Amino acid sequence: MSEASIRRLQRRFILISMTSLAVVIFIISGLMNIGNLMSSRTAIENLMTEICDSRGVLPELEEKREESEERDAESRYTDTLHYDLLSIFGLEREVDVLSPGYRDSTRFFAVLFNEDGSLEEIKTGRISSIDEDAAIELAKLAKDRGTRFGRSGAFYYKYAKYDDGSSIVVYMDCTAEVRAYLRVLYISLIIGFSSLLLAFPLVCYFSNRAVRPEIRNAERQRQFITNASHELKTPLSVIRANTELLELMNGENEWTASTLRQVDHMNDLVKNLVLLSRSEETVDRSAMTETDVTKVLGETAETFRPVAIQAGKTLSVDIQDGIHMVTDRDTIAQLASLLIDNAIKYCDDGGTVSVSAAQKGRGLRLVVSNSYAGGKGQDYHRFFDRFYRADQSHSDQKKGYGIGLSIVQNIVQMYRGSINASWKDGVISFTCVIP
Repeated sequence: MSEASIRRLQRRFILISMTSLAVVIFIISGLMNIGNLMSSRTAIENLMTEICDSRGVLPELEEKREESEERDAESRYTDTLHYDLLSIFGLEREVDVLSPGYRDSTRFFAVLFNEDGSLEEIKTGRISSIDEDAAIELAKLAKDRGTRFGRSGAFYYKYAKYDDGSSIVVYMDCTAEVRAYLRVLYISLIIGFSSLLLAFPLVCYFSNRAVRPEIRNAERQRQFITNASHELKTPLSVIRANTELLELMNGENEWTASTLRQVDHMNDLVKNLVLLSRSEETVDRSAMTETDVTKVLGETAETFRPVAIQAGKTLSVDIQDGIHMVTDRDTIAQLASLLIDNAIKYCDDGGTVSVSAAQKGRGLRLVVSNSYAGGKGQDYHRFFDRFYRADQSHSDQKKGYGIGLSIVQNIVQMYRGSINASWKDGVISFTCVIP
């Protein structure tokens, strides 16, 4: 795996990690806020139910005060801790609807109706901001909504019917509770986003430490391939020289010819391994200049025309005029050469190899296709694997090592482009997009 591939894997890991963390934070924050809202609504509804049961009057809770005074030390400590935690967020006792202090400061009004729906009584003594006319109008709106309990702005309302047919509508000012809920919501959002901001550099740091050994191993692997290639050249040259000398002394025979073929095969393999290793390196920006891609692709394709004719195949070239981009001329030529060579090599007998290119934004879209009747049902993703040969039964009849497309993929990824293989109606196409 190249350094670029390892870095792409690292970025994918960071994205997955941060997304997972964000989802977990969102779920926890959502459950916390939903629980806070439901708890607050339940407490408010219970208090309003008491008001309705008392026909618009808030009963005193002397018994609850006595029970509160008789709690043991552990309960008092727990409650004190609870209030201390609430005070951190500025919510101390704001939502404790069972406390006497809260009940004494509760602001509400009640409107009672007779059995026939006529107005019976208006109780607005616990709130000064609502006059009787407004109270009647709001009570009728609550009755018309058809819901027993709900919220309208900062007010919660409750509609209840009595056994004798009369009814009551209670409105309670819950501004403090709404503010407390929103405060918890905002604080949870701030904590969530802050956690993500703090986690991001940590994930980047530790992921970078995790992939650093792999990058060093990839670098050592490239160095090994390069060094081994140089070391192999010397014995191969000696074998070739000795074999040629034997031919001069004793004449050519099938053994010396076989030896020379294997030497050529090994030399080609070594060159391709070096080429594969170099294709995994990062882009050399200093070698990138304004390039006439039309000219480069045209010249490269024409060098393969005699090869295609000798193989009994037709080469068709359709390259858009005026394609220019900032790139490395040699890299584009190498990319086209590998694709065209692969297309000629695996094209059906008497088939056609097509090369087309067009400007795509500021980049290039290159398509190389060839006749390939046996391409149905192939796993085209594996075509870019190293040393993969789709047709193993005839692999000895086609000169190659199964690494050409892997080199192509490395070149395309080096430029942050994309490549894919597709088959339709007996034609296989390799499409490269280089931004």
